[in-house]
Amino acid sequence: MNSPSGDARAKPTAEGVAALDRAVAILEAFTPADASLGLAEIAARTGLYKSTILRLAGSLLRGQLLERLPDGRYRIGYGAFRLGTLYQRSVVATDVLLPIMRMLADESRESVAFYVRSGDVRTCLYRIESKHPIRYTVREGDILPLAIGSGGCTLAAFSGFDGEPYETIRRTMHHISIGERDPETAGVSAPVFGPNHTLLGALTLAGPRSRVDSAFLERMSGLILQCAARATSALGGDASAFERAARGLGTAQDGRESAR
Repeated sequence: MNSPSGDARAKPTAEGVAALDRAVAILEAFTPADASLGLAEIAARTGLYKSTILRLAGSLLRGQLLERLPDGRYRIGYGAFRLGTLYQRSVVATDVLLPIMRMLADESRESVAFYVRSGDVRTCLYRIESKHPIRYTVREGDILPLAIGSGGCTLAAFSGFDGEPYETIRRTMHHISIGERDPETAGVSAPVFGPNHTLLGALTLAGPRSRVDSAFLERMSGLILQCAARATSALGGDASAFERAARGLGTAQDGRESAR
């Protein structure tokens, strides 16, 4: 006599492990194409009895890993998003952003930071210091204004702020700022995205104006676009906008060279 595969199949010795495996199977039943599922659909996809699904769904609902909709269907809950955000932050720091930031700092010999938006301000999440004795210094955890400076304007632009310079920033995918937030500093920034064009933060190269002038920042613009594109691709985002912006930047620079 054949039993439904999910409950009869490979039952581990430890019942707690079996329950966890079945709960994971329920969560994995959902796909981007099927954001919500009914009880029968989950049963068909997992091979689990409906009574088993209902029992495990209770725990998943309490942990906010599942939500039950008014029509009785289920969808992935907020708790999964929260865990995903924690995972994404850890990957951003250790596996993706920091190596790219170190490379950008080595190539430019200036300081590199990664800013995230926090309401009406921005926070320096990660920082690689320049090896120059005189340098632009911001510490990890420092809070700076939004919409001021290259990093702040970049975050504002891709958060939907209207008008200029935000329209231009969205078109060119980077922003140069000279003496805007601090009269003695200058920098260039580009956004970093995750899946579904979610803004993760702004990658910023900055230094004192005695070294970091407009000509230097224009030369660094192509490099920061490359770095932002690499980070975006590694984090599951679409880097095609950076590639278009880099081509446009190259054309503009060639035009300026020809005019000289």
